[in-house]
Amino acid sequence: MKTFILAGLLIVSSAFAECTYYSENAKVTWKAFKTYEKIGVGGTFDHATFSPKSAKTVEEFLTQSHITIQTASINSGNAGRDATLVSSFFKVQNVDSITAKIASAKDSKAQVEITMNGVTKTIPMSYAVQEGKIVGKGVIDLSDFSMLKALQSINTTCFNLHAGKTWQDVEIGFEIPVANNCY
Repeated sequence: MKTFILAGLLIVSSAFAECTYYSENAKVTWKAFKTYEKIGVGGTFDHATFSPKSAKTVEEFLTQSHITIQTASINSGNAGRDATLVSSFFKVQNVDSITAKIASAKDSKAQVEITMNGVTKTIPMSYAVQEGKIVGKGVIDLSDFSMLKALQSINTTCFNLHAGKTWQDVEIGFEIPVANNCY
């Protein structure tokens, strides 16, 4: 009888326990496209502040999440490319940071309010818990954020490397490590 009561208490207490999300190890990912063959080039941002750190459910955590990205911290794995992206893309329109807030999350679909270049748009994203991480994916169109001047600049700067074509859609994503008992 004591074992049954103890097991019941553990189940009830775990239902109300906070889960831990390792926001400090979160990644914000991106993939842009070049050439008419639509070759992807991707990376992360090294300085993306994600909050909070705990919540009872994945959905609660996501809808409490706010992200601030420093655009100068872009990391494609190629220092020369990163410098070009900062100077010939983000700086062209004085975009030093990008912010995002997850407005809703349910049934593996999220609505994310992204602010870039002074424009806020709600972007649909999918998410799932995979291999100890919450993984989110979506696509933005640079024209929605009035970033076509920056797009033209990077296309001009990288004309030969991009074979004259830089696409205005960019895949975006996030990865947030989750404690093992939270999924």
